[in-house]
Amino acid sequence: MAVTIRDVARASGVHISTVSRTFSAPHLVNPETRSRVLATAEQLGYRPNRAARALITGRTHNIGLIVADIANPFFPPLIKAAETHARRRDYHVFVADTDEDPIVELDLVQALAKQVDGILLCSPRMSDDQIEQVRREVPLVVINRMITGLPAVVMDVGHGAREAVRHLLDLGHRHLVYLAGPRGSWTNREIRRAAGATARAAGAELTVLGPNQPVEETGAASAEAVLRTGATAVLAYNDLMAIGLLQSLQDRGVDVPGQVSVVGIDDIAYSVLVRPRLTTVANPTATAGRTAVDMLLQQGDDGATGQVTLRTDLIIRNSTGPGPYAPAVAITAEVAAAHVKE
Repeated sequence: MAVTIRDVARASGVHISTVSRTFSAPHLVNPETRSRVLATAEQLGYRPNRAARALITGRTHNIGLIVADIANPFFPPLIKAAETHARRRDYHVFVADTDEDPIVELDLVQALAKQVDGILLCSPRMSDDQIEQVRREVPLVVINRMITGLPAVVMDVGHGAREAVRHLLDLGHRHLVYLAGPRGSWTNREIRRAAGATARAAGAELTVLGPNQPVEETGAASAEAVLRTGATAVLAYNDLMAIGLLQSLQDRGVDVPGQVSVVGIDDIAYSVLVRPRLTTVANPTATAGRTAVDMLLQQGDDGATGQVTLRTDLIIRNSTGPGPYAPAVAITAEVAAAHVKE
C-alpha cells in the first residue's frame, strides 16, 4: 500500500499541513522540522504527487529553459548546471531548442507558459517588445540579453572583447577582423561595440564581416573573405566560428598564428583540442545557469527583478602570435610561453 502524507505526518509528529509545506514551500518550514519530515519521508519511501501538489499550490515545480541552439557546445554546460541546481530545489527543467529562429522561440514560450512556473530564456532572438510581452504572461529570466526592467544574467562579453583586442594590439596587429555573429544577438552587438571602440582608441582598423550564423561551417566559409581584407588577426563571435576559420586557413596553407592570429569567445571544450590551441574568452556558462535558476525562483517568492553581470576572462593559448608591428624587442619562446595558459 502506498505511503501517504498522513503516514509521514504521523511518523514525524507534525500536522499534515506541515508536511505539505515541507514539499511545496520548504523555506516556510523551520529547518529542524523540515529535516525531520524529509528524513521520515525518505525512510518511509514517500514521494509527493506533483499533479496534486500543483492543484493545491498553483505551482508545477517545472522550469522551461529555451536555448538558441542545443547543438552548440556553449549551451550544454549551462543546461547541465541549471538542471542540477534546480533539482536540488525540487524543480525539474524542460529544455527546448529554437534553432536560432525567433518565430519558433515565441511559439515555444507560449506552449510552455502554462506548463511551468517560469522560463529561462537563453540568448533569445526575439525582439525586446516580444520578450516584454512574454514576461507579462509568465515569469522569466533572460540569459545573455540585457533589457531594461527585466531580470537578466549576462556574461560581460564586452570586457572579454576589449581584452582580446588589446591582446592582439599588444602583439603588433593593426588591422583586425571581427567575424560577427547572428543578426538580433545582444551578445554580437556588445562584442562589436567593445571591439570597435578599443581598436579605434588605438588607431587600429577593425573590419566587420557578417552577420553570420554562429556555426563552424560559417567560420570555414569566411576564410577567403578574411584573407581578402589583408587583416592579420581575427576575433570571432564564438569558438565554433573561430575553429572553422582556423582549420580552413590551415587548409589553404596559411600559418596560424604566423600569418593570421585567431581568437574565439566561449572557451568550449574543443578549443583545447584543435591545433594550435585556441586563444579565447572564457564565459562562465555554468555559473550563469545556476544564477538564473536562483533568480527565477526568488522572483517567484518575492518579485525580485535584478540583473547580474558575470566576469569573463581572456585565456591566451597558441593561436595568437606577433603581428607586423610587433614591439622591437623580440618575443622569445620563453616570454611567449609565460603568456600561454594551457
